Amino acid sequence: MVIQLFPLWALLLSAIAFFQPDLFVGLKTQIVPLLTIIMLAMGLTLSPADFKQVLKNGKAVGVGVLLQFLVMPIAAFGVAFAFGFDTELTVGMLLVGSVAGGTSSNVMCYLAKGDTALSISMTAISTLLGVILTPFLVSLMIGQSVDVPVAGMLMSLFKIVLLPVAAGVLINTFFSKFVRKAEPIFPYISMFAIVLIIAIVVALSASKIVQVGLVVAAAVILHNAIGLLLGYWVTYLLGFDARVCRTIAFEVGLQNSGLAAALAVKFFTPMAALPGTIFSVWHNISGSLLASYWSRRPVDEDTAK
Repeated sequence: MVIQLFPLWALLLSAIAFFQPDLFVGLKTQIVPLLTIIMLAMGLTLSPADFKQVLKNGKAVGVGVLLQFLVMPIAAFGVAFAFGFDTELTVGMLLVGSVAGGTSSNVMCYLAKGDTALSISMTAISTLLGVILTPFLVSLMIGQSVDVPVAGMLMSLFKIVLLPVAAGVLINTFFSKFVRKAEPIFPYISMFAIVLIIAIVVALSASKIVQVGLVVAAAVILHNAIGLLLGYWVTYLLGFDARVCRTIAFEVGLQNSGLAAALAVKFFTPMAALPGTIFSVWHNISGSLLASYWSRRPVDEDTAK
């Protein structure tokens, strides 16, 4: 129940951070450590067997990852252009579009009767690929007008994502009995960490949220909708079954926006972190609603055949 209310907790703490930013501004340096904890928790839920699933679902994983790093960055750039965003917000949108899929997609996929093993494999693969592709895509799309610190982002992603995920997989492999006992608390740890990251970013951007908050929220909602829709319908048109279509829809539409916000604060500005902050709240709302709808709809009733 506590986890299902994640969007509510995020909104509540964000409201506190907005009206009392001094409570959270001093925690700016904790964003990266908190994100590292989230990635470690994700790694602890994975095993080498999950990566072997890639061989069994090679075509689906390939299509899903391609859509992940093609649809979302292009959509982010298009939405930012359509809304006339300045450089800061455009960078923020591109970071959201260029990071890997979010770990919440695995939960949404399970609830929606999708292919959970495929979801976990895609999240793991896109997370590892994102270490290289995220800075590359941001630099490619906006590097001419903004000095994108590609080398610095690569090193940070290596430290924040690759190392903790790898450490989690190793710990889970060699100490699985202990990990299984502690596993029920992992979602709570991740939820607490991401909610705190959101609150810190809101506090850092509080003065400007009043000016652009609603516009950025509209852009984020549109970006998320594009990912969910194209993730589903492109795979449907390619002939995948309904379970795979549902899975890839979540993998494409739900981003690791906490990472995007953290990278924005570290390498750009708190304002650039605003799209990631709003996306973190919204994609859990939209994902939950879609998962609830699909959970009540038998897979064989989907339009995909």
